[in-house]
Amino acid sequence: MNFNAVDLRLFIAIAQKSSITHGAEARHLSLAAASARVKALEDAAGVPLLIRKARGVKLTPAGEAFLHHARAILRQTEALRAELNEYSRGLRGHVRVHANTTAFTDILPQVLPGFLKTHPRVNVELQERQNAEILIDVLDCSADLGIVSARVDAPGIRSIHFSTDRLVLVVPRSHRFARRKQIAFADTLDEDFVGMHPSSTLTEFLASITAGTGKPMRIRVQLSNFDAVCRMIGTGVGIGIVPASSARRNLVDMPLVQVELKDAWRVRERFVISREGEPLPAFAQALVDALIAFHADRSLEIKV
Repeated sequence: MNFNAVDLRLFIAIAQKSSITHGAEARHLSLAAASARVKALEDAAGVPLLIRKARGVKLTPAGEAFLHHARAILRQTEALRAELNEYSRGLRGHVRVHANTTAFTDILPQVLPGFLKTHPRVNVELQERQNAEILIDVLDCSADLGIVSARVDAPGIRSIHFSTDRLVLVVPRSHRFARRKQIAFADTLDEDFVGMHPSSTLTEFLASITAGTGKPMRIRVQLSNFDAVCRMIGTGVGIGIVPASSARRNLVDMPLVQVELKDAWRVRERFVISREGEPLPAFAQALVDALIAFHADRSLEIKV
């Protein structure tokens, strides 16, 4: 059987959305065109791949198997295309990394310069994504590596822990919380906040936390990286939640105080994910190793 990439991507989108209509929209196809393509796939396969319901669709067992192999075919196709493109450009490697906000703004800018210097013929394509999007991107071959802030236990995904950090409260030295050693996040919600941009992983996460309190954060200004957030807090505009690694970097030169949070969710485990059962190219594995080594060195520095 021969299946083209358009049909395979359409089927994957339908499976993700549990809807032919929404899958068609995701792949920029009309409903009629998408339905015709799905029927052609089922005719070629000789078995139903979807169970049509009043609201959406569900995969048949054959559909589950088809989804697994569709992803594998696309992975191989993308790998071949990328490798040939690298040869044509004289490159040895190209790594696509989709990362959450902390990794995008704080971790990778520290790791990548050294990695790129020691791997001069490797290019890195970096994009910021939400944790849930990163998982899908890795499974669907839109990314080679993903960096997330929670362990991912999903079929087809390999998850490697590389660092542990925690979220802390940062306040101006003159603030009433500056004398506190610890504070519960809920006790800060009457204050003005300086935060990350609306689509950042941390902003989404804190919004989910405040949703349970019935008292939203009073965000006065939103910025693009944690260093900018710390600088703005130092001017007295408000307080903010940032990773401890970011706070530590800014405490020396700015009139800031770090206050520990009491909440259990303050601890953030970070993982790099890739496709299970698919060995990484040597240059991609080298980037994973660089992440692990960098944070192992930092842990030793902090202990000393």
